[in-house]
Parts: sequence; structure tokens; C-alpha cells
Amino acid sequence: MVDLKGQYLKIKNEVNDSIAEVIESSAFINGPKVKQFQHNLENYLSVKHVIPCGNGTDALQIALMALGLKPGDEVITANFTFIATVEVVALLGLKLKLVDVDPDTFNLNIKQVEEALTPATKAIVPVHVFGQGANMEEIMRIADEKNLFVIEDTAQAIGADYTFDNGTKKKLGTIGTVGCTSFFPSKNLGCYGDGGALYTNDDVLAEKIRQIANHGSKVKYFHDEIGVNSRLDSIQAAVLNVKLNYLDDYIAARQKAADYYDAAFKNHPNITIPIRNKQTTHVFHQYTIKVKNIDRDGLKEFLNENDIPAMIYYPYPLHLQNAYKYLGYKENDFPVTEELSKVVLSLPMHTELSEDQLKFITDKVLEYAGK
Repeated sequence: MVDLKGQYLKIKNEVNDSIAEVIESSAFINGPKVKQFQHNLENYLSVKHVIPCGNGTDALQIALMALGLKPGDEVITANFTFIATVEVVALLGLKLKLVDVDPDTFNLNIKQVEEALTPATKAIVPVHVFGQGANMEEIMRIADEKNLFVIEDTAQAIGADYTFDNGTKKKLGTIGTVGCTSFFPSKNLGCYGDGGALYTNDDVLAEKIRQIANHGSKVKYFHDEIGVNSRLDSIQAAVLNVKLNYLDDYIAARQKAADYYDAAFKNHPNITIPIRNKQTTHVFHQYTIKVKNIDRDGLKEFLNENDIPAMIYYPYPLHLQNAYKYLGYKENDFPVTEELSKVVLSLPMHTELSEDQLKFITDKVLEYAGK
């Protein structure tokens, strides 16, 4: 699904030199490379504050903690997402409110967000799934009207732009109260281990996030908040510093591969290609098709047999997972999410895909699906 080795070989000398600088300095924790990456990412995103942390899940948890949410406060988010988005809500004793998604964009259904609102609602967590933005224009309208926090889960969409109706353009993750991202190796901007970050334009919130991520401490051995230990180590920052310079090129390569897939499948009656929302660029963390009148699991197995590592994101809805049965949801409560879990299939998507590889992949899909 991701050719990390091929990507590394193109930037090998830069990465190796950057890592060697960390080892030579022995500043392994919160060293100059971390501060340099923080500054560089702030410039790239045009955001006042980037706070690096240990991973994307930590970023989400720290955001909720920094906003002062208390047990019983309601948090609305999408059912069609990776478990980390809801996991942190449950861990903090907050009340999780799931909503269904749009069948075309896979992002939050705005009408259902509005229907889910109650006096106890304190935050909305839009997930920019697969690399394309949720409807932030409407989400921010709702948040402003109801005085709600917006925590953007941008783990799959770093680098994507969102254009508002008035022409204003911002990077996803910098629109809401706070943005969260992951630098897991397979992400569009990935390190060689675990890593994450939060970003915000709010000075007070940024200071609180830094404090919580550092054991609730501003001054060593003095703790004003209950915090956690979550930090991006200097070696990961060294890798990210190099790769950030290539992020726009990586996005362009993914978009080019997506264009090839689109052209191959666009006229097939039983394959639906990803929707391109006009308000947001799609950075294609995943290229996800929907199939009908085709055995999706059979297609996945056929591709795997031909050394094509197709994947299903996400095969089993969150509301039916054993860990979340306490929420009281049941089968058929989220018809779109439940249907998507049966028909979506993600094809290989990364920066190193050659035209020969893309032709082989698309030919095999069409061989199974019928032309």
C-alpha cells in the first residue's frame, strides 16, 4: 500500500545526514531538530502554533484535555473513522455521539450533526477522511452559532487546502479551534516511528497544550495541570524536517496516481471513483472506490493473490464494536456507514507508483470486475 523504501532511497542522503546531526549532538529529546520542525511546519500551515507530540492519538486526547471538557460533555464525531478518534473521547469519560457520513465524500453528514446537538454538546470532531476535507464551512457555522469547539482530525489530510465561499483559503487543521495530526510512517507526511502534532492560532490554548503534553508542567517539577508525557523525539523530527520539503511533491504524485485510477474506472457501471469536492483539495491518503454487483471481498482476495495489497478501511462500524456497545447503538442505526463497510476498497496509493504499476493494478481490478 505504501512504498516507504522507494521514497527513502530518493532522499536517503538528506535523511541520513539529518539523523546523524541528532546523534552527533546527542539532543535526543526536545532538541534543535524538534524546534526547527515545529517552526517549519508553522510556516507551511500558516498557523501560529505547532505543538509536536508522541502520536496522533495523543494529539486528539491532549486537545480534549486542553479544552477543559468534563465527563458527561458531549462530543460529536463520525462513525466512519479509525478507532483513535472515538477512543480518546471514551477514555476521558466524555459522552460520545456518533453521526453518519455522506455516502459520496465519506465525511460528516451536516444534517445529522445538527440533529445530534443537545445542550450538553461541547465539541465537534470532523475527520478529514482519506485526505479530503469535511464541510468546514457548515461545521464552523454550527460551531459559531452554538459556541462549540471544533477539533479537526487531520491525520489523513495534512497539506490539503479548504476554500470558503468568500474565497478565503486555509490548510485543513487550521480552521477549527485546534487541529490534530499523525506522522505514522504511512501518512502523507510520515516519520520513521511514531509522531504527531497539534496546531492552533489561540495563544492561550497553545500554552495549555504544551503544558499538558509535558506532564502538566511549565517549570520542571511544578505541575499546574494533570498532564501526560507525549513528545516527538529528535530523530523523528529530523526525518520530518527533510520530508516536509517534499510534501507538496508527494501530494502531487498521489493526485497524479489518483487521476490514472479515475480514468481507468470512471466509465465502469459497478465502480464508483472518489468524489472530488470543489471546496477542498484531495491529497489522497487513500484512493477508495465503492463497488456494486461485485464481490468486494473476492476482489480484495484476487488482488492480494496478484501481489496488489488492497485494503478495507473500515470493515466493521464503530457502533457495532464490542468496546462501544455501551453506547446503546444497534444495527441499522447508521445505514450509510454500515453500507460503506461492505462496499469500499482502497487501492495502493503512494508517491512511488509507476505507470506500469498503475496499469497492472487497474487491469487486474477490471479483469475481476469485468469491463
